[in-house]
Amino acid sequence: MAKDYYKILGVPRNATQEEIKKAYRRLALKYHPDRNKGNKEAEEKFKEINEAYAVLSDPEKRRQYDQFGSTEFHRRYTQEDIFKDFDFERIFRDLGIGFDLGSFFGFKGGARRGRSFHFDLGDLFSQVFGTSPEEDWFGEERVKSRRREYQDFSATGDVVLELPVSLEEVAQGAEKIISVAPTGKPERLRVKIPPGIEEGQKLRIRAQGAYRPDGRRGDLLLQIKIEEHPIFERQGQDVLCKKEISISEAVFGTTVEVLTLYGKKLKVKVPPGTKGGAKLRLKGLGLPGKDGRKGDQLVEIQIRVPKPETLTKDEEKIFKRLRELGH
Repeated sequence: MAKDYYKILGVPRNATQEEIKKAYRRLALKYHPDRNKGNKEAEEKFKEINEAYAVLSDPEKRRQYDQFGSTEFHRRYTQEDIFKDFDFERIFRDLGIGFDLGSFFGFKGGARRGRSFHFDLGDLFSQVFGTSPEEDWFGEERVKSRRREYQDFSATGDVVLELPVSLEEVAQGAEKIISVAPTGKPERLRVKIPPGIEEGQKLRIRAQGAYRPDGRRGDLLLQIKIEEHPIFERQGQDVLCKKEISISEAVFGTTVEVLTLYGKKLKVKVPPGTKGGAKLRLKGLGLPGKDGRKGDQLVEIQIRVPKPETLTKDEEKIFKRLRELGH
């Protein structure tokens, strides 16, 4: 039976491998069994998509398909031949998932070089993409970047998931409830974030990763990603915030209110004659280190210089007089 694999994937005959891969993923999402339960037509379409990708993603099979055409190609290749050397594990190794497509496509043997892998067909898409179509949240908050990229460590079943944390959580520690799906089914986990955790550090949760070929589960590793803060800038264990004061406050001194990472607001004295860029140090209000000691909070003073057009007539006279006096 003639099959136009390019038409099935909706790509031109000169499509690049990257274009073919993107088209396959898009269609897999559309015809995923969990979204089309009981829909035989969608199930057949899903089979066609996988078959088309198995051929067009393989340079030699694609060459023969282009050279001989669909009818002759299928005289040379049985469906089992099409999938025999097709490395699904390579495509989805970012999830560390093993599986056997044999029963789905009606032939015996593993989907990769005679090896037998096992998976739950009903959860195929969830395993492939790491989440159900409706599942796009992380913890109790939605992930703005929707980053759910899993990485695989060989055949260990270990899975790495990026975990965003705030500077407040780095300072004080935290407990987060997250939702992950390394096996295809969403699971909620309670995770403790220790104070002073570092960017890129991994928290290991035993036996919560993907299933390995032997049926056991690997580990889930949560890789820490410290989010940018709207007020504070991290400088090692110290944190820096900026506070703006007027020219007169810089000359005569003032008191400013400063927020800390620990939820408190402090009154901080700015001494008379403070220059722009000067830093006031608040001891022990930074981030904890490995030894438990905390860094400092630095308050950088910025002097607010008004634009001439914003001055009142009286203010303009005062500034002109100061200029005359050499200030």
